[in-house]
Amino acid sequence: METVLQTFALTKAYKSHKAVDSVSLTVRKGDIYGFLGQNGAGKTTTIRMILGLIKPTSGEVELFGKKVTAKETDHLERIGAIIEFPGFYPNLSVRENLEIHRYLMGMPDQKVIDDSLELVGLQEVKTRRLNKLSLGMKQRLGIARALLHKPELLILDEPTNGLDPGGIKEIRRLLLDLAGTRNMTIVVSSHILSEVQLIANRIGIIHQGRLVKEVGLEEIDTFNQHYLELKVKNDRKAAYVLEQKCKLKRYRIVDQGVIRIYEQLDDSALLNKMLVQEGVEVSEIFLQKDSLEDYFLRLTGGSADG
Repeated sequence: METVLQTFALTKAYKSHKAVDSVSLTVRKGDIYGFLGQNGAGKTTTIRMILGLIKPTSGEVELFGKKVTAKETDHLERIGAIIEFPGFYPNLSVRENLEIHRYLMGMPDQKVIDDSLELVGLQEVKTRRLNKLSLGMKQRLGIARALLHKPELLILDEPTNGLDPGGIKEIRRLLLDLAGTRNMTIVVSSHILSEVQLIANRIGIIHQGRLVKEVGLEEIDTFNQHYLELKVKNDRKAAYVLEQKCKLKRYRIVDQGVIRIYEQLDDSALLNKMLVQEGVEVSEIFLQKDSLEDYFLRLTGGSADG
């Protein structure tokens, strides 16, 4: 499959600190690539290097099959991007803001504005001032601006930051539509794992500046484990019974009163009976499967949301 973006041992160091450390990632044509990591993991720094906004300390970037150099900038015409929050003129209308961007980019055809607004669902509010828009609408307008020149690759840095559930759903639907009907390749960085899981077909997980895993979501299903989740009144006593009486080794206490068991999954009734006989109050016992968040935590050993 055709590769749109690759990085090779991409590194950015500030004195002795490596904000990004030897990151090698691959984005294929048509991917929705979820770039996952805690806040401060190195996502934005990586994206800035890919777009040529900051110079790598070492390593290389390849876009559309060509190595990126300081002199070669033709590839930028094929990329749309939003880095952090999109900036606009608050007292101008939606259309006026896009008109300024169209002019600065040297695009003669004004129809691109209507096309972009239609694409992101903002055609009906094109005369509304920016300071009258919701945060979700402003994010969609940022995407509209990034789409004006009809890019092949769209790179979005935390596009759902600060949005309410309705706004997040709007952005999710838009990205799926762009990938599905326009065959656009999309890289979306985020620390909200549950959202990325709903849209991405491939993910890269970055932790403390290093890419710890790059994998297709269908492959994650083979890594994820089923488990029995128990909710008990006394988890310490329950753990003692599981070890000493039930002879279990593969379990862990994940929260106060919550235990996950990774073996003897077909013996939930027997486990429940033995716990109760030993005086452990069990309020719930059910079969579960690890989520992308669980997978992330196993890889990084940290908090999912930073």
